Amino acid sequence: MASAQANMRRQLPKRFYEQVSTGERDGAFHVLLDGRAVKTPGKNALAFATAGAAALVAKEFEAQGEEIDPATMPCYRLANTAFDGVASDMQSVLEDILRFSGSDLLFYRADSPRELVERQRRSWDPVVEWAERLAGIQLNLAEGVIHVEQPRELFTALGVHLKEVDDPVVLAAIHSMTTLTGSALLALAVRKGELTAREAWDAAHVDEDWNISQWGEDAEAKERRTRRWAEMDAADRLVKALAG
Repeated sequence: MASAQANMRRQLPKRFYEQVSTGERDGAFHVLLDGRAVKTPGKNALAFATAGAAALVAKEFEAQGEEIDPATMPCYRLANTAFDGVASDMQSVLEDILRFSGSDLLFYRADSPRELVERQRRSWDPVVEWAERLAGIQLNLAEGVIHVEQPRELFTALGVHLKEVDDPVVLAAIHSMTTLTGSALLALAVRKGELTAREAWDAAHVDEDWNISQWGEDAEAKERRTRRWAEMDAADRLVKALAG
C-alpha cells in the first residue's frame, strides 16, 4: 500500500535555478531565474505592470526548496491564469463575475436560528447597502435558496466598475475572490477598498463558522479552508501591488 501511494504522488520538478531577481524590460517587470525571464506554461511573458507584483512572484520562487511546488505559489498560479487565459478574453471573465452577482451569497439569508440570522445581518448588510448606493437601487433579499431576481441596474453598475479594470491579473484576482467567497459584491468591495480581504473572507464564512461553533471543525475542511485563504490573500496582494 505504501509503495502504491508513493507511486501515485505527483512528481515535483527539481529546482533548477540559484538566483531569483526581477527586472524591467519594455516597460514591464519580469521575474528572472538566473537572469532569464520566467514564462507561463502557455509560453506567454510573465510581464507585470508594477515592480511590486513581480516581486510577489519572485518571492514565491525564492521560497522553493529542492523541488518546485506550485501549490505553495498562489501568486504565480494566479498570474499564469491571467496571462494564459484571462488576457485573451477579458469580456467573458467580466460577464462570469456579473453572473455570480445575480445569485450572490449575500442575497440569501437564513430564517433561523436567531444568532445565525443576526451574524449574517451584521456581516452582510453593510456590503449590500454599499452596493445599493453604488447602483442607486434597492436589492432583493430572500430567506432560503429560492432564486430571487435582482434589478438590472445592479449588473449595469457593477459592469461599469469592472470595465475600468484593464489589467488581466487584476481581473483574474477579482474573479478568484468571487469564486472563493461566492460573492461578487465581496470581491468588488475588496477591490474598491470597502473591505479588507480578511473581512470579506470572514463574511463569506459566517454560515460555516456558525456550524463550527455548534459541531466542531473537521481537520480536512480546516486544511482546505487554509489553502483557499492563501489563494484569497494572494489575489488581494496582487491587486494591491498592481494599484501602484
